[in-house]
Amino acid sequence: MLRVGLTGSIGVGKSHVTAVLAELGCHALDADQTAREVVAPGSAGLRAVTERFGTEIIRADGTLDREKLGTLVFADEELRQQLNSILHPYIISRQDEILNAWEAEDPCGIGVVDAALLIESGGYKRFDKLIVVHCEPEAQLQRVMKRNNLTRADAELRIRAQLSQNEKMEFADYLIDTSGDFAATRRQTEEVFEALRALAGS
Repeated sequence: MLRVGLTGSIGVGKSHVTAVLAELGCHALDADQTAREVVAPGSAGLRAVTERFGTEIIRADGTLDREKLGTLVFADEELRQQLNSILHPYIISRQDEILNAWEAEDPCGIGVVDAALLIESGGYKRFDKLIVVHCEPEAQLQRVMKRNNLTRADAELRIRAQLSQNEKMEFADYLIDTSGDFAATRRQTEEVFEALRALAGS
């Protein structure tokens, strides 16, 4: 199986591109889904996070209060790095389980993992190819403000918490620019899919 990482900064349209790739026939996984799984109530991941950040980040129903934790870590670089160092091993292990299962059922397929911090975590090294999704900075800012209901200042803080778009683009095997309309994004995604399919032999 051809293993493909897909990344990009917050608000650039990674999920849309991943959905198109899935529609075209790729196996696709959103890392946010994995990140939620590894902090499910009763999980080792949630216990590890609680040990570091305290029980105040746990809701009454036993689930992680992601919003409260996010407010904490986005304002503090050191705390954010501590959280990532706790969770990334659990997330990577779960992703690899899923990739191995896909490979067993479809050896010539294409497995795509969409994850915002693939480069920052070093996780991109596990993949055969890396797609970086990007867009115009102002478009990114407006999307983050709208999606997360944030002020401009808060949106800028979240964007600055990750590597810049230009830094991420340097790691790319393929680039997809989502600044235009859905049709333009889809055309680029289809071109990348055809290139991946040729490599996978599928």
